[in-house]
Amino acid sequence: MTQTGTNQDTIWLTQDAYDKLQAELADLEGPQMAEIIARISAARDEGDLKENGGYHAARDEQGRIKGRIDQLKDMLRRAEVGETPPDDGVVEPGMVVTFKFEGDDDDEAETFLLLGAREVEPEGLKVYTPQAPLGAAINGHKRGETVTYEVNGKPQTVVILDAKPYTG
Repeated sequence: MTQTGTNQDTIWLTQDAYDKLQAELADLEGPQMAEIIARISAARDEGDLKENGGYHAARDEQGRIKGRIDQLKDMLRRAEVGETPPDDGVVEPGMVVTFKFEGDDDDEAETFLLLGAREVEPEGLKVYTPQAPLGAAINGHKRGETVTYEVNGKPQTVVILDAKPYTG
């Protein structure tokens, strides 16, 4: 998958990830919101709202759900949906990248997922965006290449050990 723009607001997602976010949004806007509204209504019917813990808890939950709905709508609006990239060793969004800092031993190598969405964080795997200094520096480079980039004005050199498609 090749990203077709350099807009830093773009979020790269596979079709599967996009579909999961859409399903979560539908669930939040439908059944979950209806259940919260029913809880708020029932608590309101109990009378004095100042000392009604159930009412306040339901309102807090409603606010949390509305916040997540807004977040999902924004993510889906900015999403660029693509296929899983080919297993060709080229670093691009959707790839699990293993690298080491130049001069380090191979056993000090680090692995991360280059992805445009921080909200999609696989368990046990760091996620960097293509806009992060390391992500921007190695994006488009190949397995075996050495890349130098700057962090806080200081040069950092990394060796790309591997780049494979993320398979979830």
